[in-house]
Amino acid sequence: MRFGNDMITFEEAVAYLKDMPRFTVKKNPADSRDLKWFLKKLGNPEKDLRIIHVAGTNGKGSVCAYMSSILREAGYRTAVFTSPHLVDMRERFAVNGEMISEEAFLQGFLAVWDALQETNSANTGDGQRGEEAPQEFVLNFYEYLFCMALLCFAEEKPDYCIIETGLGGRLDATNYVDNKLLTVITRISLDHVQYLGDTTAKIAAEKAGILRPGVPVVYLDGDADASAVICRKASELGAIQIPVSKKDYTFLGFRKKYIDFSLRSEYYNYISLTLHTIARYQMENAALAVRAVEVLFRSTDMPDGRMCAAAGCPTVEEIRQGILGCFWQGRMEEVLPEVYVDGAHNDDGIRAFLDTVEQDGCTEGRRLLFGVAADKDCRHMIQRVITSGLFDRIAFTHMRTARSLSLEELKGLLAAYPEDRFTMYTEADTALRTEVSGRQPGERLYIAGSLYLVGEIKESLDHDQF
Repeated sequence: MRFGNDMITFEEAVAYLKDMPRFTVKKNPADSRDLKWFLKKLGNPEKDLRIIHVAGTNGKGSVCAYMSSILREAGYRTAVFTSPHLVDMRERFAVNGEMISEEAFLQGFLAVWDALQETNSANTGDGQRGEEAPQEFVLNFYEYLFCMALLCFAEEKPDYCIIETGLGGRLDATNYVDNKLLTVITRISLDHVQYLGDTTAKIAAEKAGILRPGVPVVYLDGDADASAVICRKASELGAIQIPVSKKDYTFLGFRKKYIDFSLRSEYYNYISLTLHTIARYQMENAALAVRAVEVLFRSTDMPDGRMCAAAGCPTVEEIRQGILGCFWQGRMEEVLPEVYVDGAHNDDGIRAFLDTVEQDGCTEGRRLLFGVAADKDCRHMIQRVITSGLFDRIAFTHMRTARSLSLEELKGLLAAYPEDRFTMYTEADTALRTEVSGRQPGERLYIAGSLYLVGEIKESLDHDQF
């Protein structure tokens, strides 16, 4: 396929990217040599970026969003690369809190495209590209987007560049950059076990692959096996370890659709913070983000052992406003009155989702619309939502993605629950319309199980009136 720079449209670029292989499984770090070589061909756009690298199973995107919001409140310019997107592919590229323009997206796409064409044209030429060049070079979907992000962010020249890993960490495309100021590891649980391992310790080893010699790591101390692996790797690399756990924050209460909590700060003792969400799990992510930002501005130890904040460290009020003003879509997001979508898409995410639902104070009843990808622990996730007893009615839907659990597979899993409160839909938009219109006054509808489902719901809301 060929594109002329004056002919391609944004829509054509998006369509081309959607048709690419999503990712390729790498077996060892040597497999990264091709992308490393290609980044060099692109001019190493990452070389001047001040990078904060974030890995983990759940909460990565939220931590990135909270960090960016705090830094922007303190007057810093940020660039953030996250995945996946829900509706618009440009959601993955945010500069100062706003997704990039279609023009910037297209410019990055064409720059990568042109470099690819030049590379692969040389493969059929006189072979004078140098021994380090791969003989055959391809990018998958995620690698292509990552190259685009680095090119775009290099143009924008942010003060801080926050990068979320895609799958894993050690062999992730985002781990091809080395100039990191800080690494952050969020909650680790069982997910993508076919690629990352079947224990939290094995998964933690993959996530800890983002660590670099002498670069501090802020991590969630929530699983003993995972924490032990992270600390061991950090010690080998001489990297300072900064744990964050439930001991560092305290839930104070709900206030309408806000959460009040207190957080132990490195510099300001305990500070009171407010989250504009009902998702209790966001306290953990906000705590990680605050600690990560504080570590960025660490100075030398005081004589009494306390840490000292360097010049430019966000103030208490800037931290408060950054946390309060942060919005991360698809995480207990109210998309219609009393209709909430949540991106919980693995067993631990469902646990956190149900913990919030259980304490939501809703007295008029709840419904759940659930869709799940076939490569997840579907049986256990479905068992959790059904046996929780939190929902008066549960509807299941097929999703447009090829990864969706089929209705036949759903029926098989539901056969163990002989109840008449289950409904099945072939399409998410039909399910949404029917479940919204069928609610009783005051009844709340939750939608969860997959980020693909959240994206389909939000896309339906963008096009239809409810």
